Amino acid sequence: MSSSTSSISIPTFTGSSTFSSSFQQVLTRAVQTASLPMQQMQNNVTSLTDQQTALTTLEAAFESLDSDLQSIGSAVGGSPSASVSDSSVVSATTTSSALAGTYSIQVDSLGSYSTAGSQAGSTTITDPTTENLSSASSFTLTVNGTSTTITPTDNSLDGLVSAINSSSAGVQATVVNVGSNSSPDYRLVVTSNSLAADSIQLSDGSSDLLSTISTGSAATYQVNGSSTVIESSSRQVTLSQGLTVTMLDTSSEPVSVTVSSNYSSLESALSTFATDYNSAVSAVNNQVGQDAGALSGQSIVYTLKDVLRNISQYSSGSGAVSSLSDLGLSVDGNGKMSFDSSTFSAQNATAITEFLGSATTGGFMQTATNDLSSVDDMGSGALESEYATLQTQVDHLNQQITDEQTRITDMETNLESQLTQADAAIATLQSQKTYYEDLFQAEYYSNSSSGS
Repeated sequence: MSSSTSSISIPTFTGSSTFSSSFQQVLTRAVQTASLPMQQMQNNVTSLTDQQTALTTLEAAFESLDSDLQSIGSAVGGSPSASVSDSSVVSATTTSSALAGTYSIQVDSLGSYSTAGSQAGSTTITDPTTENLSSASSFTLTVNGTSTTITPTDNSLDGLVSAINSSSAGVQATVVNVGSNSSPDYRLVVTSNSLAADSIQLSDGSSDLLSTISTGSAATYQVNGSSTVIESSSRQVTLSQGLTVTMLDTSSEPVSVTVSSNYSSLESALSTFATDYNSAVSAVNNQVGQDAGALSGQSIVYTLKDVLRNISQYSSGSGAVSSLSDLGLSVDGNGKMSFDSSTFSAQNATAITEFLGSATTGGFMQTATNDLSSVDDMGSGALESEYATLQTQVDHLNQQITDEQTRITDMETNLESQLTQADAAIATLQSQKTYYEDLFQAEYYSNSSSGS
């Protein structure tokens, strides 16, 4: 909430007596004196809002640490990664459901796609943007006995190709020039999307427009030494749950595919945690010492320092990995954390997993999560509670400032009225004084003239 920092404006006193400038000074000093308590309240509001700004900065730093913990938790078990013994024969990809293990695949045949093309017509197509195989407005594409109506947007070969590719017939159409540059002869070529002996035909309603160029066949392979030959209509095959292999070439012997856990994501998450930990340390240190910020001396600062200390000094007490330093996370004399990836890589994956644990079942993750939640939880964290306490004080002071502004304005109005009345009375007396002085002066000159 913004603070009430508007000041009371002092009106200009426009009296008619010779004392009007003195009355202006009286009015100015009275308003200034009456405004002193309000100005102190405004200064207090500014101080409180500065503290809230500092809390917001600290909360952002600790929320980053919280987010880092979630990333560590997601990467604790590692992520499946596949490697192949011969990358010229197959490539492999994994998902999170892939199981660790060694698989083998022998590619017997890559298979082929069925292709059909248009033959030379009565008129050679030299411009596929304006000419077509037929003047028909719609065509029937039949693939393995299933017919699909094809309706181009214009009567051109390019338009026919676009309409075929926009259909769901399971084929891909292209335009191929079988002539020379000087004497082009553009033909329609339609290829099946599957590795199989598919039949493909296109009709304009009166005649068939395609002839078979090549008949496709399925890809064949064997897995894990089995003599069973498996056929596939695609060169991408699921070798196991979460493990997909793409056949690139044939092989005379099995190719090994090894799935293992990759901890590069965990390594990256730990490195980011160290960076954000240092940012949090710097944010807290900015509130202590000779050049401390708005939260200097506040207990929340020492609470945050304790949380950071508890996290960095966590120890499980046993196991190959029992402290953060065993994990590659070390803290120097200035409280700054660094990450050594070589130390991390040298550790046993099981020991790392046991040390880290999870946010709910124990280990470093649960301790760190609980520590951070105690300060940055949106509902009950110390940072939120401190911010809310400051906001209550700001709201109370703003109301007091509003009340003070009203009181000062009323006082100013009353005083100005009183000074106006006083000024008018003085002006009247001064006017009378001038009148009588002029009268006496005139009488004096008259008497002097008579006597002479």
